[in-house]
Amino acid sequence: MERRRWLVTGCSSGLGRALAAAAARAGDEVAVTARRTAALDELAREWPGRITPIALELRDPAQCEEAVRMAAERMGGIDVLVNNAGGGLFGTVEEVSDAELRDQVETLLVGPWRLTRLVLPLMRAQGRGHVVNVSSLGGRMAVPGLASYVAGKYALEGMSQALAAEAAPFGVRVTVVEPGVYATRYGASLAEAAHRLPVYAEATGAMLGDFRSMEDNTGFGRPEEFADAVLALVAADGPTPLRVPVGADAYLYLEAAEAAAREEFAAARALVRPAAPA
Repeated sequence: MERRRWLVTGCSSGLGRALAAAAARAGDEVAVTARRTAALDELAREWPGRITPIALELRDPAQCEEAVRMAAERMGGIDVLVNNAGGGLFGTVEEVSDAELRDQVETLLVGPWRLTRLVLPLMRAQGRGHVVNVSSLGGRMAVPGLASYVAGKYALEGMSQALAAEAAPFGVRVTVVEPGVYATRYGASLAEAAHRLPVYAEATGAMLGDFRSMEDNTGFGRPEEFADAVLALVAADGPTPLRVPVGADAYLYLEAAEAAAREEFAAARALVRPAAPA
């Protein structure tokens, strides 16, 4: 099996941590990042020589440059970049401030874009590479209260679609992974807009409660299953789909969203189609 060199962001817990461990278990080298490297110490101890912890604040351009430099120097190159780090902000369009929106977009779009831009010259030079952008169901469907998060994920998917066409001639593949609901701390770590408006309580209150109750729910998918799916995608021979939902529930939700989109498309066509000449 080909040995790969990974740079994975957001490895302090959840999906990123599970993916890093799975790649190391498979015999690969993995540069793992988190804002505080202490959160990565256990991973490094478990896989000595295969895990390289690197401190990274995605919103800091200098740290992004240093993280890519350190990863490439330590491993001799980068074959797979996984843009996984991110966090959600709960708030309606009216509630989210400019500063909060910028922070969300910096984390979900600008940071991954920056890391991709830094890694692409390395991948082009070696004639191969794989960029895996971790999106979510929110990259193709929206729910009340996650307006800024959804905006960031939609933008990440649009960037990825353009990147796939741009990078293909250089042997660089691009995959957008859209996870369903997994047993992570996403709900517990979900931030709230600073200024909530009572008028939206009825529309969004139940949704926020659902997110808060997700933490460590064993009825959801396990992060290890997500990790296995990503390893299989990276190891696949030949072309792979740009967008890959992961998890049985992801397909159920997205099939419903696709059906609604087709209905909307048909309704729009019927509304604006010119009338036939008399």
